[in-house]
Amino acid sequence: MDDAILVTDEVLDAAGRALEEAADGIPLVVLRKDGVDGDPERASIAYFSGDVYPGRTREFVLALARAKSLRWLHSFAAGVDHPWFQGLLARGVRITNSSGASAVPIAHTVMLYLLALSRDLRAFESARSRHAWEPHDVVDLQGQTLVVAGMGPIGRSVAALGQAFAMEVIGVTRQPKGDEPCETWPLTRFDELLPRCDWLVLALPLAQQTRGMLSAERLARLKRGARIVNVGRGDLVDEPALVDALRSGRIAGAGLDVFATEPLPPESPLWELPGVIVTPHSSGTTPSNHPRATAIFVENLARWRRGEPLRNEVRSA
Repeated sequence: MDDAILVTDEVLDAAGRALEEAADGIPLVVLRKDGVDGDPERASIAYFSGDVYPGRTREFVLALARAKSLRWLHSFAAGVDHPWFQGLLARGVRITNSSGASAVPIAHTVMLYLLALSRDLRAFESARSRHAWEPHDVVDLQGQTLVVAGMGPIGRSVAALGQAFAMEVIGVTRQPKGDEPCETWPLTRFDELLPRCDWLVLALPLAQQTRGMLSAERLARLKRGARIVNVGRGDLVDEPALVDALRSGRIAGAGLDVFATEPLPPESPLWELPGVIVTPHSSGTTPSNHPRATAIFVENLARWRRGEPLRNEVRSA
């Protein structure tokens, strides 16, 4: 069976010329809002693009289910821990992602959390809504210790911004490579860093080693008054333990973009706790993300045609 590439109409409209040049004659199967142009059964390559998620995911997955000879899937998102991706990996399908496409916007959002929490922006907003002139003390980020767990594109961008804010930045990664933009420790020494930590940013993928890594025991090891930012995955954190630590005041605040259950249930205490910023898994959502993610897919498609190693390949479940 000949190769074909499953993409959406929006990707074709936005990047058609570059896509066709990279495909170099491989036919396209196009998922449109009113159906599919072409035969999905022929698709050996597919691009799970940002315009698919979440509204058109079902249609994409149903079309892809017909692609019995699928050999490679590229995802717009960095996170591929969902069981659907893991099932494809188990089948021998190669998976790549667009890790790095949203790193800078996410890092900017992390700094938004740091600034808003250190200045207690919620208190200023509360006073503004009451037309009350109420100055209050703030925390100076300069000189504080920022620990960034995860030294992928997001973590590296956060580290660079933290240094620009004159913070002491320490990275954590499974195995330091020596090219990180800051002092970096292996994940096995994570516990040693916690008592030094004024700010902890979680930018790690979800894996067996990282699931639940910020446990009640580790929350207790953090410096009293530390603040936490999570832009990785909700399941990195023991959420009930975090709620308890916030209620007790041991943890002074949190900027949270990801949660164990999404959307965050209305009854979650995190909505109402002071010192907590909740955003709807949108820290990296900017208009430029989709073009950047698609550019990585197009680059990989050209690599595929030339028989070269693919960028951002996921090696194991």
